[in-house]
Amino acid sequence: MDFRDGMHKVYSFIAQIGNLGLHVLWYFLHFIVSLWYFALGIVCALESYLISIGILKRYEGFDINKLRYLAVVVESEEAYQIPKIIELLQWLVALGVKRVCLYDTEGILKKSKDSILVKLNNATVFEEADQSNPLLDHKHISVEFASFSDGKEAVAKAANLLFRKYLKLGDSDKIQEEKIFTEARMTEALTAVGCRGPEPDLLLVYGPARCHLGFPAWRIRYTEIIHMGSLNSIKYGSLIKAIYRFTMVQQNYGKCSLPFDSDCSRLLSIISGN
Repeated sequence: MDFRDGMHKVYSFIAQIGNLGLHVLWYFLHFIVSLWYFALGIVCALESYLISIGILKRYEGFDINKLRYLAVVVESEEAYQIPKIIELLQWLVALGVKRVCLYDTEGILKKSKDSILVKLNNATVFEEADQSNPLLDHKHISVEFASFSDGKEAVAKAANLLFRKYLKLGDSDKIQEEKIFTEARMTEALTAVGCRGPEPDLLLVYGPARCHLGFPAWRIRYTEIIHMGSLNSIKYGSLIKAIYRFTMVQQNYGKCSLPFDSDCSRLLSIISGN
């Protein structure tokens, strides 16, 4: 064995030790993070239990009227757990929530609409024209069922309406004077095709994903979004805490007048703060 072969074996041995050290470090960090989340889960579960039995008094007496419209987004695989959905809606009725939107990407909840409503007393299907219905008292709830296809269809209809209006202008000077593809025009088009819908004040996400899962973006411009974890582990106390935190927040609404046809670089510069 010459010197070169010896050095090669030494380097291989050192590399193996290094890889072993990295694996040990990775497993150690993974253990620490898992331990942290386990402890955090225990604390949250204990807090939720204390809230539900009324020991933590500061979560009582919030103004539920501030929550005019609530959206619940459920990951598609968990949307099949209809008993959990019904339990969640029953809790919302008990808290006094009057209007709820149930959303999942594949429309599973929409297909189960009848079986969900039959388990709720005094529940009705939401209609925008019926928002001022005086029958929606503390024990009544209005439920909207939505899916990803609703938002996709709404955009297609609104875009088609705007395109037809654009074609009517033709080559006249009006096309230069009137901006067709603006936020206001898009809102009008969505309303005209009956797909505008109310904007939820609060959106609760159930499932592993920490996003709105395709919920129509034009309806959540000022919506507070809270990730609630898995639907399997829903807790009454956690629901109260989420709604309490929403009602206690001071909300300042802004307005963006940036039209849809503006330069993308302007939009990126606004987002980045440059």
